[in-house]
Amino acid sequence: MCGEGLGHTSRCMAVGEKLIEKGYEVSFHAYGASMEHLRANGFENVEEIPSEIKLVGRAGSLDLNRSVGESLKQLHPLGLARVYRQVKKAKPDVIISDTYFSALIVARHHRIPSLLITNQTNTFKFFENRGLKLELVGKVIKSIMNATHSMVNYILIPDFPPPFTICKLNLDFSEEYEERIIFTGPLIRKFPSQIEGVELKHPHILCLIGGFNYRRKLLENIITLGRAMQGFYFTFITGLSFKTLSEENSNIKILSPLPDIFSYLKVSDLIIAPGGHSTMMEALSYGVPMIIFPDMNHGEQENNARRIEELKLGRYLSYHTPPEMVKDVVENLLGDMEVKRQCKRMANYAEKLNGVSKVVEIVEDISKR
Repeated sequence: MCGEGLGHTSRCMAVGEKLIEKGYEVSFHAYGASMEHLRANGFENVEEIPSEIKLVGRAGSLDLNRSVGESLKQLHPLGLARVYRQVKKAKPDVIISDTYFSALIVARHHRIPSLLITNQTNTFKFFENRGLKLELVGKVIKSIMNATHSMVNYILIPDFPPPFTICKLNLDFSEEYEERIIFTGPLIRKFPSQIEGVELKHPHILCLIGGFNYRRKLLENIITLGRAMQGFYFTFITGLSFKTLSEENSNIKILSPLPDIFSYLKVSDLIIAPGGHSTMMEALSYGVPMIIFPDMNHGEQENNARRIEELKLGRYLSYHTPPEMVKDVVENLLGDMEVKRQCKRMANYAEKLNGVSKVVEIVEDISKR
């Protein structure tokens, strides 16, 4: 799995956990915070793989130039060989790749059935009109993606089927791959009916900021918002460090990343988050409206946020939106009954689709073949 953020990891955990329950032997291959997160959740068969990309930015903005440079700098010359050795040793019946392309190349070489989980296939478009260097990078990425799409048995989109697809604006396939595409529905570990919620004071806003350092300004702005909204309660889950809060801010609680956030999702009235796709899938599976602050210059997240607005599931705001304006949006959204109805509708769809079970069925089918 790709280890930039924990969204890819959470999807793989959901599928892997279900396969283990059904008696399959499952190994997880990850790196960095992704690998640590798997182990924190109690998974033992975890092996380290080299990173393929590295995302960096500054002041709330993704920096494509620097990200390309850092990705090239940290690429391991023997990275593909390490993945090859792991696959050769494990002798798997099926390989599932969540946006990690070396695994698909190795699967093709060994003639092992493979599945690609992805919520973005038009990455190359975000490199257009950004200068000759980045356009060249975009063309290379497009070639790699076309090649990998031709290698796999199925391309799994971990999202709602049309017309409710959140990542719709980030998908672009050649017609020749249409028959391989399956919209599974969200891939989440637990549905609301399967867990108990924590005890929280209401109205409660759950803020999922993540650990990228360039989101520090967003963290600070939302803490400022919380200070101004006495009578509203905020829980922050973030990997970023923060200044000590005074006792007068008893309505604000800040936690380090949790192995399991579902007990908080179940009882929250509103989510504030960047535009990560997996976070949106989890929030919608629990029927919780969202305020989305996509990282600036991050085309994929901006497109996700646009769809949240279009489908009346929340609001799309900017890092530049001042706390006093965010306050108005929070208050209005908490009272918006149409948004609440739409979110509950999506939660019902998510449970009916049962994406994880769908993926397990596909794994069982291709492994028998």
